[in-house]
Amino acid sequence: MEQSLKEDLKIQDETIECYINYVYDQNKKFHGYLSSPNIMFLISTLCLDSFKIDPIPETTKPVPPVFTPGQYRMDDVTKLLGKINLPVTKPEKREIKPMESASTDLKFKGRQSKKDREKLDMKQTLSLSPSVTKVREYKVPGVFSACHISLQTFDELWANDYFGNLVLTDLQGNLLQNMQTTDGRFEGFHTVAQDGHLIFTDKMKKEINRITLENKIKNFIKTDDWEPLSIHSSHINGDILVGMTKNEMAKITRYNKTGKEIQKMQRDNQRETLYRYPHFITENINGDICASDFYKLAVVVVNKSGQHRFSYSGQMTGRETPICPCGIGTDVLGHILVCDAFSKTVHLVDQGESSCVFYSLHNMGWRFSLACA
Repeated sequence: MEQSLKEDLKIQDETIECYINYVYDQNKKFHGYLSSPNIMFLISTLCLDSFKIDPIPETTKPVPPVFTPGQYRMDDVTKLLGKINLPVTKPEKREIKPMESASTDLKFKGRQSKKDREKLDMKQTLSLSPSVTKVREYKVPGVFSACHISLQTFDELWANDYFGNLVLTDLQGNLLQNMQTTDGRFEGFHTVAQDGHLIFTDKMKKEINRITLENKIKNFIKTDDWEPLSIHSSHINGDILVGMTKNEMAKITRYNKTGKEIQKMQRDNQRETLYRYPHFITENINGDICASDFYKLAVVVVNKSGQHRFSYSGQMTGRETPICPCGIGTDVLGHILVCDAFSKTVHLVDQGESSCVFYSLHNMGWRFSLACA
């Protein structure tokens, strides 16, 4: 019953949302006519039947269920749940513990508090380092470049190139699995779900597929007329975040682990569009959704409710040139790491946009992909 009412309200909500977008576009179109110096053109345009505003779509008020209370007596409740009686017994005197025992317990707790404080102090001393050191280099067989990386396990990863080759390899460079996808591009189009299945988007067929542990490809989600670009599986609750476009519109949609749509993020509180082309996406430890937008040349950050927090376009680096954000990830402290294809650097931004460090990776090739273990 509840599910049926939710489905009806969801359909009506989508209808009203489409109408709001329609009115918003008509309003922009009307203001464009007002700026025209040709008054006769404006009058003739307003007289055309094509300028008529569509009426507000009709919606129905859902009929809520009515609760009918049952008839019962106190004896019925007692028989069902039982009752509590206060036994008639003589109270016993409490045993007083010696002071030495209490003192020992207090010292133990003091040691624990000191240890916790040391952990906290160590965490607070972790700061943004001005340099980066290459610890190890891995070779990925079967691809011409690593455009996007998804971690399968601590010692296995998926990587793809621009030609649609998608491979699974270990840290020793052994090719464990390879497949050919329909789309080869610089987009984060695959991720590993909580259950270990690889999930990847198919922009041409407008669907999201999953590879089972038996290496079988199964359709998971249909995105209707929206083209899915990027995808990320939440490490917090297993939700699936998908960045997608349709014509000149873009949005990020949240699905639960079973593939049911539960949230969409498209506009901010001022009804301005949040995204234009979210081609890489990730989630921070505080639930923020961070997306690299290719056309906006910025990293767009919204909270878990979909409210816009900030957009980072390299303004904190002191450079006048914009960034081209590509691969994106977050670390254990909540820092946002994003690859800049223009300057071949990795920007490390605080989750509150209060500080930033960028690491130069010249002579190491183009930087498109990034994964944080």
